[in-house]
Amino acid sequence: MPATPITTTCSPNLFAGSPPAWKNLAGPAPVRFGMSIPAPSSSVTSPNGPASASSAKGVIAATGPKISSRKIRIDGEKTGKTITRFSAIERFGHWLLAGSFVVLGITGLALLFGRVAIIPLIGHEAYAPVIIAGKWAHNNLSWAFMLGLALVTVFWIAHNIPNKHDLKWLAVGGGLFSKGVHPPARKFNAGQKLIFWSVVVLGISISVSGISLLFPFEFHLFGPTFAKLNALGLPQALGFGELATDLGPHAEMQLSQLWHAIISFVFMAIIIGHIYIGSVGMEGAFDAMGSGEVEVQWAKEHHGLWYEEVTGEKAHGPHDATPAE
Repeated sequence: MPATPITTTCSPNLFAGSPPAWKNLAGPAPVRFGMSIPAPSSSVTSPNGPASASSAKGVIAATGPKISSRKIRIDGEKTGKTITRFSAIERFGHWLLAGSFVVLGITGLALLFGRVAIIPLIGHEAYAPVIIAGKWAHNNLSWAFMLGLALVTVFWIAHNIPNKHDLKWLAVGGGLFSKGVHPPARKFNAGQKLIFWSVVVLGISISVSGISLLFPFEFHLFGPTFAKLNALGLPQALGFGELATDLGPHAEMQLSQLWHAIISFVFMAIIIGHIYIGSVGMEGAFDAMGSGEVEVQWAKEHHGLWYEEVTGEKAHGPHDATPAE
């Protein structure tokens, strides 16, 4: 059953002292068990309208350059020996997070664009059971995502604290574009640390907005947040004036939906690049999360400092490629 559109006006205006920029906010009424099936809207303030379509194009534009045909290969001679990169529990946390994220991404896109992209292809009768199953999966696998996020944060946060070696890694682009250049790196290099902190920050943000959608009208996230931003003077410094803090329940829900959609597109753009590098983009990289064992030469080249810490042996001998210093 399609959700009934609700038209409401935020009062006071989102930006106090300015013309009503958020009038006639149109959005779906929350349905039972939380997440609703979006109603079509032409409003740019709705995550179901052109704004989301533009965001989808943005994802493609942002990730297109990342997906290159060039594969990063192991420069030195392979040893035929392996070293343990990640333990079974680490890999479990990673795949719990990754697997749930993929399902959440697919079902989220189906919920968001199903009426304009899927119904014309398969019809209403076929779409209904598919989207009901998708909605159930989206709501319930969100808990697996949050558990996976908590696990990888606990496992790896100590290894992702920035250090001086990250500056060397960034200075040469990680050696990704220069053959024989292998900057020093511990268990995680600067690029992986950027991915890690992006996942943590975006994961927490999308989880909070997701919980507010699972339990509609129970949380007031944006009013208090806007009050804190006003106190810091950020909206005023950017020329927006003070943000309205007395938001009605429907405005809170609509803002949660909009924020959830925006963060999800940014998240997907980052993860698409991560998936590429961690699978077909770099020789030997998938083994780290596949079997947990990586080729010794791969470890020496990409995580030389970590290799030395684990084995007590030098990563780069006189005949090996010299790391960028």
